[in-house]
Amino acid sequence: MTKQEKVNFVINTLYKLYPEIPIPLDHKDPYTLLIAVLMSAQSTDVRVNKITPLLFEQADNPYDMVKLTVEDIREIIKPVGLSPMKSKGIHGLSQILIDKYNGEVPKTYEA
Repeated sequence: MTKQEKVNFVINTLYKLYPEIPIPLDHKDPYTLLIAVLMSAQSTDVRVNKITPLLFEQADNPYDMVKLTVEDIREIIKPVGLSPMKSKGIHGLSQILIDKYNGEVPKTYEA
């Protein structure tokens, strides 16, 4: 069995075992989920879910997010902790999505 076949076997097995995976982070699309996951490091999902509406009210897509400064993002997300690094990550990730993927979160790992 090749490495890729093993990976596919594991993924298919997991899908069969867990067809409906609950996602505790509030989101409306892949981008808002990605940002919520980034914010959840060293924080709780409850806290992230309180802050994401404030952030997404200002910017809920990569194009609007890069219009905010890193400092703007940092002030909004400060309650989730590690805001200096997370704000840089959110801003930089949004720019990468615009530059490389036309503002869309890739659907595959290969992208």
